Amino acid sequence: MKRFFQAVEKDGSSKKPSVSSSRENGESTETSREEETKEPSKFLTWNANSLYLRVKNNWSEFSKFVMSFDPDVIAIQEVRMPAAGSKGAPKSPGELKDDTNPSRQEKQTLMRALSSPPFGNYRVWWSLADSKYAGTALFVKKCFKPKSVFFNLDKIASKHEPDGRVILVEFETFRLLNTYAPNNGWKEEENSFQRRRKWDKRILEFVKQYSDKPLIWCGDLNVSHEEIDVSHPEFFSAAKQNGYVPPNKEDCGQPGFTLAERKRFGNILREGKLVDAYRFLHPEKDMERGFSWSGNPVGKYRGKRMRIDYFIVSEALKEKIVSCELHGQGIELQGFYGSDHCPVSLVLSANSSFQNENPT
Repeated sequence: MKRFFQAVEKDGSSKKPSVSSSRENGESTETSREEETKEPSKFLTWNANSLYLRVKNNWSEFSKFVMSFDPDVIAIQEVRMPAAGSKGAPKSPGELKDDTNPSRQEKQTLMRALSSPPFGNYRVWWSLADSKYAGTALFVKKCFKPKSVFFNLDKIASKHEPDGRVILVEFETFRLLNTYAPNNGWKEEENSFQRRRKWDKRILEFVKQYSDKPLIWCGDLNVSHEEIDVSHPEFFSAAKQNGYVPPNKEDCGQPGFTLAERKRFGNILREGKLVDAYRFLHPEKDMERGFSWSGNPVGKYRGKRMRIDYFIVSEALKEKIVSCELHGQGIELQGFYGSDHCPVSLVLSANSSFQNENPT
């Protein structure tokens, strides 16, 4: 079977993966805005909550949205497509599984969708988990030339973070980090509070270590920083699972809204000299359009919403922010395209130098 994606080279950069080797899938041959600016300036992030299900059920609507916004870069989280590799064998997190009939059919369905306009204009990189869990993808318009692509916070060639939670791409004048942060969970356990603490510590180390170039950090960060970032602060602060109360008071409450998580996130922003792009432009609470995740419309979480999907940028870029918008609204999930998260967009002023104005 034809291999749609090529392996990452040893230097950590990636060959040009494409959903098609032809130019018949909507790729323009005309000189475009992107070719003139040479660096991306329009970005979109979205937790798809299973890219395959979105392709099956919501792709027409999402495609129209992408055509309208016309992003240079699309960051996807919660791809939930398994990595290539047979049962019991080492996996290839940069490639989609296709060694069984069901996985082959799912891959073909996905690849057909990504070969049609407007997605045929993009190169795609994957970082996938072993099963239908987590995973990230990054779409970059073919007219842009990333210097390198890594799949871990350590910038080690060919290494992928567990569960495919990171794609780091370096352009000439900035880095873009796409992450799907692990959920904090409800308990003091290895795959709950402890896992999230380790993740936050590594993110803090990353933003401090790689401050030589401006950063755009996007994705599902699984934290609501302030009270205005949730619809019902009292509800989320008092949330419990099966009556369990953590021993540390700062770990109590809804995952993503515990005081411990919020404090660590604030420290990452301060130490990394980073700015929350949406809150920079929208300082007031917006009960209609100010949240990126919405609870199940049926049950106690109906109408309960959180802003946990972000664009975080270096302070050197904050005056270049043109817009940062959440594209969903209301408790009926309008503009969520079948996911429980809505897309978030960022536009930076084009033809601007992104070089770090205050290197440290």
